[in-house]
Parts: sequence; structure tokens; C-alpha cells
Amino acid sequence: MTPALLIIDMVKDNLEEKNKFPITALAARIIGPINHIKSVFKARGWPVVFSTDAFRRDDFIFTGRMKPHSLEGTTGAEVIDELERGEGDFWLPKPRFSAFFRTSLERWLKERKVTLCAVAGITTNFCVLTTAMDSICCDFKTIILEDCTAAVTEEIHRKTLELYRRTALYPLLRVLTSGELIRELERTGG
Repeated sequence: MTPALLIIDMVKDNLEEKNKFPITALAARIIGPINHIKSVFKARGWPVVFSTDAFRRDDFIFTGRMKPHSLEGTTGAEVIDELERGEGDFWLPKPRFSAFFRTSLERWLKERKVTLCAVAGITTNFCVLTTAMDSICCDFKTIILEDCTAAVTEEIHRKTLELYRRTALYPLLRVLTSGELIRELERTGG
């Protein structure tokens, strides 16, 4: 099994206090766990993908309650400095919530013989979840990393994960902590 780590929407606009997004404080708490699992993946030569929002200013999704953020080509749409991208990491700007939607991610992963996607980042109930579901639709086993994801509230995060802990998609879709995944990958040799 070849795993890949998909880190979703850990961008400057989402994590800068000045923007006053409800997710900012909870997202800051997952930086350490993401850095840890990222270092494990890098040490073993497994792919790491940073997939980030890259919206247009006139984007359809901004006609609702969502305010413009993470605009393509801006500093706000860049990966936060605390999660510095390393050599060989794939940065994949995305036009919508899922890292698979209208991107080259599926092809890129299959070229590297990836069979399992571990999803981290924000938000658990939107971009993480849509990426996880599309991962399964593209025939990858998928894990949502409980301690490496966050939502706008702890309750939303917890309830979203509970929905997917007990699903007919098991074992194709699972919820694990980063520690549980690392132990499993070490036991099975990746």
C-alpha cells in the first residue's frame, strides 16, 4: 500500500487572526499534528500534497454568505509558513472544495501508485469531507485524520467524524488519529 498525505486549505487567509474567520483558532491547533505526520511521510518518501483554495474574486460561491478569501494568485491563498512546503511536495491550487474537482490530483496520485489517501486540514465538514468522498470515488482507500482536521466548532468536527466512523464504506473510508495511522503503516510496511 502506498499512502499519500493530502493537506487541505491550510492557507494564510484561513489562519490569520485579522480575518476573523471562526476556524482560525481551532485550525491553529492542528498545525503541530500535521507537521508531525508530514515529517513521517517525508522520511519514508511518501507523497505529500498541499491542496489550497484558489477562488476567483467573482466566484459563484461568494454570491452566498461566504466572503471572498483565498483568491488565486494572492498571498492569502498560499500555504501557511508553519507548514513549509518541502522539496517534492505537490502544491495543488483548487477551484472548489474538493482537491479532486477539476484538478490533476487523481492522475498525479495514480502515477505514483498511491492506493490510500490520508486527509488533513480544514474544514472537516466541507473541504476535508468532499476531498475524502471524491478520493473514494477515484478508487483510493481514504482516512480522515481526526487530530489533523478542524471545523468551525469542536461539536461540528466531532459530529462529522462520528457520521463517518460508522459507515457502509468501511474499511474504504475510516477515521483515525495520525498516531493510529502511523502505527498501522509501520506495521504493514506502508
